[in-house]
Amino acid sequence: MNKKTYSIAVIPGDGTGPEVINEGIKALNAVSERFGFSLKYQHFPYGGEHYKKTGETLPDKALEALKKFPAILLGAIGHPDVAPGILETGILLKLRFGLDQYINLRPIKLYEGVDTPLKNKGPEDIDFVVIRENTEGLYTGSGGFLKKGTPDEVAIQESINTRKGVERCIRYAFELTRKRNREKKLTLCGKTNVLTYAFDLWLRTFNEVAKDYPDVKTDYAHVDAICMWMVKNPETFDVIVTDNMFGDIITDLGAMIQGGMGIAAGGNINPEGTSMFEPIGGSAPKYAGKGVINPLAAISATSMMLDHLGESEAADVVEKAVQAIIPNLKSLSAGKMGATTQQVGDMVAEKIRSDL
Repeated sequence: MNKKTYSIAVIPGDGTGPEVINEGIKALNAVSERFGFSLKYQHFPYGGEHYKKTGETLPDKALEALKKFPAILLGAIGHPDVAPGILETGILLKLRFGLDQYINLRPIKLYEGVDTPLKNKGPEDIDFVVIRENTEGLYTGSGGFLKKGTPDEVAIQESINTRKGVERCIRYAFELTRKRNREKKLTLCGKTNVLTYAFDLWLRTFNEVAKDYPDVKTDYAHVDAICMWMVKNPETFDVIVTDNMFGDIITDLGAMIQGGMGIAAGGNINPEGTSMFEPIGGSAPKYAGKGVINPLAAISATSMMLDHLGESEAADVVEKAVQAIIPNLKSLSAGKMGATTQQVGDMVAEKIRSDL
């Protein structure tokens, strides 16, 4: 019997975040009972409402406290009454940078019974992973304005890429490709014909690290070609690795071809520290409190978290439970599921407790 105890930090966040997190915790409790390990949760209040009341986003003391946890479960950050950029920079980017979560991990997997907008494509065609460098690139905030507010205004935004940051991301991608043991093919997504400095570093590092992984096939494609092939031939891909900006863009395309934001989950990974797991769909404030939001992405995020913690068998059961209840839903879209948020969570928990 597994007697381990895991301490999990929970940031329910804004909008529908608390609702989907409740159902994620419901799934976690069910699977922990089945496999005999324990989970202890500590909730943190940070998000739009907290900012409106206190004027603080994520204080340094909270960041230090979060470093003591192996994993964070995040609901969503985003509030209609808070100007764009304040919460994203003050909470999300501060977490990623402060906890050195240098890997953004996004499985793009189409489940049986989920509709994809791609004609004649099924689950056997859409099953790959995007690894996005998460702490460098254009997201470092390097740059500034000259003559702001005048006709001669100049805005500069610089992409910062270090050999260390690029190599550790690429090496993680090679390791994951080997572990997946599917096609054992890793594709570098870049733009070497235009971004000749940044992606020269990426491509050189990619080719050098590849020598340590002779069993992994390698490939390169420009980001625009990647977007075309994700739509035309998604079966081409096994694992894709890319920089922060391109990764941000292609993972949203990936979410759409796997059935939408209602099923998409992701992880912000520090392999040696605190990692964070979340549904991708955002806070969706117009649905808050109505019990109509789809919690499956949040539940899938808990599966990713369990796998990261080493509870791979439990993670697999949660994923299978999600897949098993999808045929019971009329849609994955908010308000169209034919069940409430809580009822969907109950279905998953029941499947987890059954002999799945």
